[in-house]
Amino acid sequence: MSTEEKKTTGEEKKVSKAQENVVLIGQKPVMNYVTATLVQFNGGSKEVVLKARGKAITRAVDTAEILRNRFLKDVKVKDIKIGSEAVTIDNQTKNVSTIEIVLSR
Repeated sequence: MSTEEKKTTGEEKKVSKAQENVVLIGQKPVMNYVTATLVQFNGGSKEVVLKARGKAITRAVDTAEILRNRFLKDVKVKDIKIGSEAVTIDNQTKNVSTIEIVLSR
């Protein structure tokens, strides 16, 4: 292995560690995201970030609430960040709402 390859794999590990406690919410059923978040907490993470955009925001809120009320009673909502991103679709720029929900034990 050359030194460049070693540097690349080291950088990839740093990136994956930073993104390790993030659950990206999309179009799958809510329980899939609840399970993914449970796996993160049971794996030793003290914080997990739920990220969603657009219509998936409701799914992110549902995930956080189901997790707090049914599965892990000791999980608290540490922070909620809202914002918007400019997305270009069919040569039109539109604003899409975003949310990040930080859950902690």
